[in-house]
Amino acid sequence: MPQGLIRFQRSQQSHFITFTCYHRKRGFDSPDVYDLFAKVLEDTRRRFAMSIYGYVIMPEHVHLLLSEPAHGLLADAIHFLKLSFSKRLPLAGKTVGTFWQKRYYDRNIRDDVEFQRKLRYLHRNPVKRGLCERADDWKWSSFRHYAFHEKGIVDIESEWAARTRERQVGT
Repeated sequence: MPQGLIRFQRSQQSHFITFTCYHRKRGFDSPDVYDLFAKVLEDTRRRFAMSIYGYVIMPEHVHLLLSEPAHGLLADAIHFLKLSFSKRLPLAGKTVGTFWQKRYYDRNIRDDVEFQRKLRYLHRNPVKRGLCERADDWKWSSFRHYAFHEKGIVDIESEWAARTRERQVGT
């Protein structure tokens, strides 16, 4: 374990999380594997009562922009997410030994400018890497939620989603 690593959890701040596949190999190699991760992310969101503000699943890593969980620590939620996904991989027809690198990168988001910068970064990541021409072409991110107000596998917390909930409660 690295010396001096400090995680600021229970800070009431959003977090930008990154974790990678083992030895940065392309673990996400089929649509079924990408879809499985999105399903497990939604299961984790519900179980830990977290808000997911943005995500992107790349061939060898994942970026998440999320709240701290209402139940437990963020570290517990990330551990659950990675372990649950790994255990369910055979359902997607994938047999692997170790799927994830240990640990994850965690940055507390301190203001709206940084929040918007990180959200933009994760949505542009597939384009920058040459995986698609436009961000809306990449199925495994929250971009289409923001651009087209689409509901996907993962329930995204956004202004649009909050307004939609308010209208549903008012009717």
